[in-house]
Amino acid sequence: MNAIPKRFGQIIRVKPEKLDDYIVLHKNPWPCVLERLDKSNIGNYSIFLAPGDLLFAYFEYFGQDLDADLRLIAEDPCTQKWWYETDPCQQSMDPDGKQQWLDLKEVFHMPAGNRG
Repeated sequence: MNAIPKRFGQIIRVKPEKLDDYIVLHKNPWPCVLERLDKSNIGNYSIFLAPGDLLFAYFEYFGQDLDADLRLIAEDPCTQKWWYETDPCQQSMDPDGKQQWLDLKEVFHMPAGNRG
């Protein structure tokens, strides 16, 4: 496990008519989904709602092989059922249509302990 995580930011739109459903689902995330994320070395996962319909997700990856860990998540039957519930609430912002959540490029990071 990496001591220094790799940070990720992502965005997606939530369909306004599905916002309440999306919020209810995330108030009680399924333990099997959280367990799979943890086993796949993902932590500090947060999703924020901006004014309007924009969702911003942040997570940290502590593992050595992100592609393999993401593949394990995608192959997990519980996660697939979770996505069956959450995907209809979302609208991708990826112009190429290759990603559900659009990855963001990090342009600034202030590490902990640099508060002067």
